Amino acid sequence: MEKLATMALFADFYGPLLTEKQRNVWDLHYQQDLSLAEIAELEHISRQAIHDLLKRTERILEEYEQKLGLVHRFWKEREKLAEVRSLMRGLTEKDFSSHEAWERHCQIGVRIEDIFDI
Repeated sequence: MEKLATMALFADFYGPLLTEKQRNVWDLHYQQDLSLAEIAELEHISRQAIHDLLKRTERILEEYEQKLGLVHRFWKEREKLAEVRSLMRGLTEKDFSSHEAWERHCQIGVRIEDIFDI
């Protein structure tokens, strides 16, 4: 997975554990795409201080993931769900003993698709 995408997931999962300043600078740089100089001007600190804060925040997020593994578990569960979705898509109404069973299968499929659309 691309590093930026990985960091975005780490921030999604562990962002609430960061300080307000870390979250704010992270958001300005990675979500709002502001340069280090623009953030430094907004925060009234040096560009180097912003750079250091972002690197420290990145290390903190990586440490949280090493300790808690939430993003890793998220991807593993997503892979399992994708496999279930694939298996379900292979079924047809003829595979079921009743129309009601087919309808339940279809409802489960809709729920699974909803999860992937989130």
